[in-house]
Amino acid sequence: MIGILKYRAGNTASVSHALDRLGADHVITDDPGVLETAEAVIFPGVGHAVAAMADLRSRGLDSWLRETTRPVLGICLGMQLLYEATEEGDCQTLGILPGRLRKFSSGQAKVPHMGWNRFVSMRAHPLLDQLDSESWFYYVHSYYAPVDDDTLAACHHTLDFTAVVAQDNYMGVQFHPEKSGSAGERLLRNFLDIVRPGSSRILDRTGAR
Repeated sequence: MIGILKYRAGNTASVSHALDRLGADHVITDDPGVLETAEAVIFPGVGHAVAAMADLRSRGLDSWLRETTRPVLGICLGMQLLYEATEEGDCQTLGILPGRLRKFSSGQAKVPHMGWNRFVSMRAHPLLDQLDSESWFYYVHSYYAPVDDDTLAACHHTLDFTAVVAQDNYMGVQFHPEKSGSAGERLLRNFLDIVRPGSSRILDRTGAR
């Protein structure tokens, strides 16, 4: 079973519908006890980082996310909150991944970055199996994570930014796979393959596969 993290900024319904289409057992919950029974967790998000972090803290979900050994997939704001901090409200976030989110410059291009875009670079990882630079994904965001050693795939909007990231059991995507057609479905299917019981692709805390 997959746990979908329920909190004030989570776009849980669209993620739930996407998992329904894949025939994946899942539960939407904000109960850490229930999340402990899940094989993996999807951490969705839309909205403002400050309000999202306040809600996570009020439910004790910030501590749970930092400490879990289960595979976690952050989506959009859910990915951004995995980092140390963001310029959005000058907010300290979960601190699982190193780095600070920055805002796109509106003097160089339209902000938010909204619509379909492709990768400009990629590294091999099970999450990106059967995806390539011709795969299109749907983005809606004003803040971005800089490219660093944990970046699996970068996208370009005024500059290169992290579109897919992974460190140990934590993975994140800046785009919305649940709104990205067949490419998004492929990515979610890849995540399910990673966490499938008995699969050789299960990630441990050291990143071994």
